[in-house]
Amino acid sequence: MEQEKVNESKELSADAASYCCSACHGDEDWGPGHPIRGRAKSRSLSASPALASTREFRRTRSLHGPCPVTTFGPKACVLQNPQTIMHIQDPASQRLTWNKPPKSVLVIKKIRDASLLQPFKELCVHLMEENNMVVYVEKKVLEDPAIVNDDRFGPVKRRFCTFREDYDDISNQIDFIICLGGDGTLLYASSLFQVLNEVVIDRGPSSYLSNVDVYLDGHLITTVQGDGVIVSTPTGSTAYAAAAGASMIHPNVPAIMITPICPHSLSFRPIVVPAGVELKIMLSPEARNTAWVSFDGRKRQEIRHGDSISITTSCYPLPSICVRDPVSDWFESLAQCLHWNVRKKQAHFTEDEDGEEDGEQGAGS
Repeated sequence: MEQEKVNESKELSADAASYCCSACHGDEDWGPGHPIRGRAKSRSLSASPALASTREFRRTRSLHGPCPVTTFGPKACVLQNPQTIMHIQDPASQRLTWNKPPKSVLVIKKIRDASLLQPFKELCVHLMEENNMVVYVEKKVLEDPAIVNDDRFGPVKRRFCTFREDYDDISNQIDFIICLGGDGTLLYASSLFQVLNEVVIDRGPSSYLSNVDVYLDGHLITTVQGDGVIVSTPTGSTAYAAAAGASMIHPNVPAIMITPICPHSLSFRPIVVPAGVELKIMLSPEARNTAWVSFDGRKRQEIRHGDSISITTSCYPLPSICVRDPVSDWFESLAQCLHWNVRKKQAHFTEDEDGEEDGEQGAGS
């Protein structure tokens, strides 16, 4: 559901045309030299939006809060600054749709997992024979001896479309992807379409501390001295970053997490920066050794003096199908995969114990 825009941001100049700011002056036009009639409506600046009318904002199904139009006194209000607007899509406000029924599907199966062979075969038969869909699979999947030696699967196998990683580009031929496996399989499928959740810069095999500079929108914000640094999306915050002490961020929060790896400083804590910034990481001039970078744990490369890595958030989030909804699915995955906040529950008092406790407190008083 798209957020309702109340006022369009406009840049004022001396010869700018008059514009209407309904938040400050109702339906009155205002411009340079136009007299202000009456008094603007007063509005509380507290965090609670209860006193504002539905015309000024409305809460959508997005996990982001409402966008009220705030006034400051009788003559000022807050408008968007077009020079600093982050053009980052809110994943919660998007919905994946097809203009026509999907016909092509990519099935990614975890390699060397015998428990997935039968579900893989049943899924492919269902997609191809019952739904008449075109199924793409990796060529190495069909080289599995359990599939090669299955004569009953032969007719289906001959109808597959295959591709090779790093050689064949099928991004414009796939309607959706089905992954059979865990988080690693999902990350691998994302990497096929150049979608990243995590960039790790570390010291590699060197015995010295890594020494890298971190720039945010061209400004040096810190120098990382330690084993390295992790830059992750909210989705990637539950992986290596969580193991390194970072907070876990819901995927619908537009942000970038910066997490140091074993920093040689007790005060260096993970930080969250807005999703619209540009990060640049490069070796510090004082660095004693090179560093290494990996992307979702793959394609590891060495960073030398003069090299730099620029990181920005994609304007196109990767849509995924939820079992129920984004909130329930995420917290259930935290509980199942990470056992988040799992502990034995505290036992409640019985009526007899409550009476004994009250008696003890009365005697003590």
